[in-house]
Amino acid sequence: MKTLLKNVTLYSNANELETNDVLITDKKITKISNRDIDSENIDNIIYCNGKLLVPGFIDVHIHLREPGGEEKETIKTGTSAAARGGFTTVCAMPNTNPVPDSLEKMNQLHERIKKDALIRVLPYAAITEGLQGETIVNMEELSNASCFAFTDDGVGIQSADMMYRAMKQAVAVNKPIVAHCEENSLVYDGVIHEGEVSKRLNLPGIPSLSESVQIARDVLLAEATGCHYHVCHVSTKESVRVIRDAKKAGIHVTAEVSPHHLVLNENDIQTDNAQFKMNPPLRSKEDQHALLEGLLDGTIDFIATDHAPHTASEKDKGFLEAPFGIVGLETAFTILYTSLVETKKVTLKQLIDWLTIKPAKTFNLPFGKLEEGNLADLTLIDLEKTTTIDKNKFYSKGKNTPFDQYDVRGIPVLTMFEGEVVYEEETNE
Repeated sequence: MKTLLKNVTLYSNANELETNDVLITDKKITKISNRDIDSENIDNIIYCNGKLLVPGFIDVHIHLREPGGEEKETIKTGTSAAARGGFTTVCAMPNTNPVPDSLEKMNQLHERIKKDALIRVLPYAAITEGLQGETIVNMEELSNASCFAFTDDGVGIQSADMMYRAMKQAVAVNKPIVAHCEENSLVYDGVIHEGEVSKRLNLPGIPSLSESVQIARDVLLAEATGCHYHVCHVSTKESVRVIRDAKKAGIHVTAEVSPHHLVLNENDIQTDNAQFKMNPPLRSKEDQHALLEGLLDGTIDFIATDHAPHTASEKDKGFLEAPFGIVGLETAFTILYTSLVETKKVTLKQLIDWLTIKPAKTFNLPFGKLEEGNLADLTLIDLEKTTTIDKNKFYSKGKNTPFDQYDVRGIPVLTMFEGEVVYEEETNE
């Protein structure tokens, strides 16, 4: 099977934009040329009219909810949403029912993924059995079962001893520890960032310290064990400072930031609207600025969505009762392009790197490159196209987003996974 992408714009090795044809044979990119590639004996020709071609996006932090939460999302609907957003590799968090905390459960999860996923899904294994923070899983067994990494995402590991022992075991199987950082004793049943908006809305606040204090503990444990320690969804300026200092000290710590924390802050919350409720919460404007600064200077390594679908009835309950989380796979690139690239806060190349090569490099994945010989995981983007985000058109079951009705530019219009088209924009979208 040969597919020819005619007249695409892509970044050259010198990071300059140029026009090329790209030939895909079976699953791989076999030729990139700035001269017309002969279309003879080609099975499929896709005329791209100068649209931007980039490596398929990589998201190391999403929630697919299956098994156990299929009313919110399934592997099929979640990967369909990912493909629509330009993602070809996603890493699924283990807060499912049952939790993938044993060889048997992990193998069952792999079978579900093999059956229903439209793109590549790399599943996490839990750090502790049932995400309860009490008994460490058999990391050797789960590592052999091809888990991506270990995390208890959704809850922070409360015991320093537990995290210390988990890191030592992760080192032994050469896997990262990926951490949702939250010191429960400092959360105080909060539902929103502790600040001016929590006071105005009379809602219990979550102090920034609840995140940064656990990161500070864990980077020292990572230094002592030699573990690769990765921090999920960084949200505070103090956290950025701790991670920056840890990197300067030579500690193997990496970090991600979510799109919503880059483009929104607490001041965007005007009413008791749980579409803005996520964990960690939207922080102050100063925190928002620190996150972008940290991303630009390399303290934060890349962007991950933390796609967290919920049912409409759950999110309609308001801040006090609704679950934490928003969806992000279908809006990530276009929101970031519109908010950051169009406003010249970052370059297009930086944004693409944070969604492709940077997460791949962080976790030693063989993806995120648009080069001859690589798998044809590709995303075609129309940078001139504008649209209005409509949550009712999401492929995801989750419609919980604060970005509904946002006007945006830069739309993924086609996604290929291993040489096969898994998403193509419909003309009436």
